[in-house]
Amino acid sequence: MSDEAARAELLRLRASIDNIDAALIFLLAERFRATQQVGHLKADHEMPASDPKREEQQVARLRALAEEAHLDPEFAEKWFNFVVAEVIRHHTEAAEGR
Repeated sequence: MSDEAARAELLRLRASIDNIDAALIFLLAERFRATQQVGHLKADHEMPASDPKREEQQVARLRALAEEAHLDPEFAEKWFNFVVAEVIRHHTEAAEGR
């Protein structure tokens, strides 16, 4: 492969990555809209912000999905824990705002 062809391939791959990143951001925004609704529902009914049993089930499910997708299950779990921490923060704020 020539240097020019390699540069063209690099640009093509980077454009694909940029599109995937954009899709991920919009999917995360949609996910957080849904979890904000959950947070308001929990706050309205004085339910705890965290649901450890649900989180445990989700970790197992996402680890299995990651393996199926040939993604490191540890990474999938770290991502989930990061997102859940933010969700719990939102839920706690919603409860405190009631």
